[in-house]
Amino acid sequence: MFENRTVLITGAAAGLGAAAAEAFAAKGATLILSDRSDKVMGVAERLGATGLIADAASLDDHKMQVAKAVEQTGHLDITINNAGIAHPPMRIEQTPEQVARMVVEVDLLGMMWALQTQIPQMQKQALERDGDGGCILNVASIAGLVGASTLGIYGAAKHGVVGLTKAAAIENARRGIRVNAICPGFTRTAMTGDLINMAPDAEAAEADMVRGVPMRRLGEQAEIVSAMLFAASPENSFMTGQTIALDGGVTAY
Repeated sequence: MFENRTVLITGAAAGLGAAAAEAFAAKGATLILSDRSDKVMGVAERLGATGLIADAASLDDHKMQVAKAVEQTGHLDITINNAGIAHPPMRIEQTPEQVARMVVEVDLLGMMWALQTQIPQMQKQALERDGDGGCILNVASIAGLVGASTLGIYGAAKHGVVGLTKAAAIENARRGIRVNAICPGFTRTAMTGDLINMAPDAEAAEADMVRGVPMRRLGEQAEIVSAMLFAASPENSFMTGQTIALDGGVTAY
């Protein structure tokens, strides 16, 4: 499905990023994997990919990733902008300035820098390849679609990601670039595990986390990655500007 396609995945050292890397590799993609953790190098080595140490909050690092993809393969066809951070549950008035600034810099401005560096390369490709510029998939969150109590600044940043996604989709709809976002609910990843384990009673914390989910469970990584493959597929050529909720039915209320 993704043969001869260069796929850049950020935040690929673990969790959804690493799971996505495995799935795209299995479908024949050429991978460029980045993360601020050096664990990404192990993931890259295992999958025969290129690994890069990069900070999602750095505009220069985003420029470097695009340049490396083009240097190695000549093109950048699909980007999965997955890198992001969360913060421990806390009310808005309790959120320290440093925490708020870090979340915005990584989750929102980091997405801005990703789009700002990826779009020009894809616009160039569209001119060279009869309108086939590429596909961008941003990983937002259900917190970008609904109110997220005790995750206020994280939710605000993810709402911003949804806004950037829609704006980028409109701006590039006639330039051969599709831009979409997925919005996972709580999914069984290390980040979610950390939130659960911060509580005095982890079992009770997980039960509380899924209390408002009609399916009454966490999402599984494979379920989220399946949606990534669908959204990024070259055959899915008429979908752009969409935010796909993968939330066990939360937004059906």
